[in-house]
Amino acid sequence: MIGAETWVLAETPEWLALDKPPGVTTIADRQGVAGVVERVAKARGERLWVVHRLDREVGGLLLVARTAAAHRSLNQAFEHRLARKTYEAYTAGEAPPGEHRWHDRLVHGKKRSFSAAHGLEAITEATCRGPDARGLAWSLRPLTGRTHQLRVHLANAGFPIHGDTRYGSSAPWAPGIALRAVALEIPAAEGLAAIALVAPGLLERSPPAGGASS
Repeated sequence: MIGAETWVLAETPEWLALDKPPGVTTIADRQGVAGVVERVAKARGERLWVVHRLDREVGGLLLVARTAAAHRSLNQAFEHRLARKTYEAYTAGEAPPGEHRWHDRLVHGKKRSFSAAHGLEAITEATCRGPDARGLAWSLRPLTGRTHQLRVHLANAGFPIHGDTRYGSSAPWAPGIALRAVALEIPAAEGLAAIALVAPGLLERSPPAGGASS
């Protein structure tokens, strides 16, 4: 359980905010290797409920419930798109600073997600912050929560995330990929006060390996 307690960013009697490291699953994988939630639950000696997930390769802010009542309220917030999530990313490609919106339908296969007319609606709002020495910097706001949504939308638009070889990147990044959950806002709900959380940024937690550039 080394490190599990250090992943806790904030807590209330209703929830824990965790700083999930890249390279670790949110929950146990198919081989039974414990994920972040199981490791923190064991280290603290308490039951935790999963509210949402981050891909294995993605680090950052992860919210878990500490009570069944909080779990129900938080699940409803995510299901009704009341939870506002923000991610940071570095990608390849060229684009001027500005706003983008991607809206399509996604299907998740065995290893990848892809656009398809019969898929589930996927919407992402994005702000390109412009290039720097590491690549093209982005702030991303997924309005839906499809598997690999941000990774697919950026790759389809010609901006593969650094380190994300699954979706066409050839730029190095370690650990994980250059995508990190950095903020979460949820309005007040029954039994829960409003939540506003911020995690350390991408470069504070995941410095690039090999000097990724566009």
